[in-house]
Amino acid sequence: MAVNDSVNILNSAYLAVEYIDSFLPDNPLQQPFKNAWNYMLDNYTKFQIATWGSLLVHEVSYFLLCVPGFIFQFIPYMQKYKIQPDKPETWEKQWKCFKTLIFNHFFIQLPLICGTYYFTEFFNIPYGWEEMPRWYVLLAQCFGCAVIEDAWHYFLHRLLHHKRIYKYIHKVHHEFVSPFGMQAEYAHPLETLILGAGFFIGIVVFCNHVVLLWAWVICRLMETIDVHSGYDVPLNPLHLVPFYAGARFHDFHHMNFIGNYASTFTWWDRIFGTDSQFIAFKEKEKKQQLRMKKAN
Repeated sequence: MAVNDSVNILNSAYLAVEYIDSFLPDNPLQQPFKNAWNYMLDNYTKFQIATWGSLLVHEVSYFLLCVPGFIFQFIPYMQKYKIQPDKPETWEKQWKCFKTLIFNHFFIQLPLICGTYYFTEFFNIPYGWEEMPRWYVLLAQCFGCAVIEDAWHYFLHRLLHHKRIYKYIHKVHHEFVSPFGMQAEYAHPLETLILGAGFFIGIVVFCNHVVLLWAWVICRLMETIDVHSGYDVPLNPLHLVPFYAGARFHDFHHMNFIGNYASTFTWWDRIFGTDSQFIAFKEKEKKQQLRMKKAN
């Protein structure tokens, strides 16, 4: 009975979104995107699309999403939004980070990306335009992938902080106490494999078109680069996501090393009490701000 109720609720939600979507104006980018997609299908093999297309989406998305945070360090006005203003980025750290990223991207992640073609073939995942899910289905699938990845990340990330193994693997990622966007995937190769595995679980569960691979890559990179940005910028659209952790939440993890283990949402840390130090820190900040206001 409960299962049937859940199915009915989901069907009702789907019909409601479809109804609302019918009133929305046509997307002016849809036809150019369709033309580009069909051109890609006509001129490249599935292996090239799944492998080199996925690599291109990852690299372009990663470094483009890092650009705002990189530029912020040169804008004095933006420094009031920097979470740890006493620890500015340095060229030396950023260059070291970039070199490690290139190694991880091409020698660790690329071999994994090569497996996407065989995954799509084994599960008969379509590539065609006509089979592509609607935008709201894709959005829901990405949210589902994020929920699954977040659970995996919380427990494995917490395990990597165990005193017996921390110094061998996860310590590399914590080399920077004050994170910056490009540092999101700066990690030991083993950590890239261990925590990165969570990315693929949602794909296995939800993937019904190759476009989900790319949409989920972009969503995941957008989130992880944002929480590592080091800047708490107001009017951030990601803050509209329910239970979204955000930059302050994860920045405290780098500063404190203990607690706030989840990647995207706050519920696992709240359930297990691993956000207690962060909550105490925020309360202390509020009291200090009140004292300053009274003093002025």
